[in-house]
Amino acid sequence: MTVRRDVGKVVIPNFTLESGYILDEVELVFERAGLEQSPVILVCHALTGNHCTVGTEDEPGWWRGLINQGGYIDVDEYQVLTFNVLGGCDGSSGPKSINSNTGNMYGVDFPQITIRDLVEIQYLALKKLGINHLHAVIGGSLGGMQVLEWGLMYPGFVDVIIPIAVTPQFSDYAIAFNHISAQAIKQDSNWQQGKTPKEGLGLARAIGMITYRSAPLFQERFNRTELNQKYEVESYLSHQAEKLVNRFDANSYLILLNAMNGHDIGRGRGGYELALSQLEVPVVALSFQHDLLYPPHEIKAFVDHLNILGGSAKYCEVETIFGHDGFLVEFQKWGDVIKVSLESIKESKLLNRSGEG
Repeated sequence: MTVRRDVGKVVIPNFTLESGYILDEVELVFERAGLEQSPVILVCHALTGNHCTVGTEDEPGWWRGLINQGGYIDVDEYQVLTFNVLGGCDGSSGPKSINSNTGNMYGVDFPQITIRDLVEIQYLALKKLGINHLHAVIGGSLGGMQVLEWGLMYPGFVDVIIPIAVTPQFSDYAIAFNHISAQAIKQDSNWQQGKTPKEGLGLARAIGMITYRSAPLFQERFNRTELNQKYEVESYLSHQAEKLVNRFDANSYLILLNAMNGHDIGRGRGGYELALSQLEVPVVALSFQHDLLYPPHEIKAFVDHLNILGGSAKYCEVETIFGHDGFLVEFQKWGDVIKVSLESIKESKLLNRSGEG
């Protein structure tokens, strides 16, 4: 049986960013899978992800192993919605869009955005689609940053948030890697001339891949194997670089890297601890062993601290050698955690309703 799926677009006029910059019009492309009357789950994608979460049989989405008919997130029970983020390059408004003030493509002039901007525009888009409540918001990495902000910005709008492979603040160590990646792009002479910086963007991707995976995985997969006088790990990184250059915009990459750098749930809320005390939505947080960017012990500390402050949070550390990219693979190891958490929230809502009756 084919998954019911459609792709559409929402247009939001006169959107003011946190910076004060006003975008005359914002377009957000989305994918929706499942039945319209079912509880809605919003999926937030990562840095180079897009709205094609479920996809089709011929072109599976990046989380189809998690979300499918009979899947850990079952589209026969839930309606799953994903937006391509503001600032992205897969149909939503971003650097490749036309600036109405100049008639030209924004390019490097696209305004800086924050994680909270990404969440607010999605909230407005949901309202425009007639969706006034979410059963859950789930996402990893950059997506997880959005998930945490959903819990703080619109707590009454969502029943549970599931931040995956993300910490409540982006660390200096992670910012350092983003800085190197950004410099790789900006120092490419093509980027400086307004052309596609293939070398720079490719190098940025290679840097990213090193942080997304783990040393044990590289050792197990490549084991110093050589092919045509080149180490296989070198060929792998070059291949990953080429793939990204062919599908992603360098200026979107820079815009979203900068948004990630600014991620801090305590910003403007009186600091980290006060922000935690304001997080009243139930949280189910997942971490992955060998995650260089979002270490499991930091995510566990976040959950423990939240519970001490009176919040409701659960934690699961997934055993894997995939590191940060664990949230994109090996669904059999952690999919049931998601499934059970969603069912638990649904059952508690039913009990509350019966109690009210």
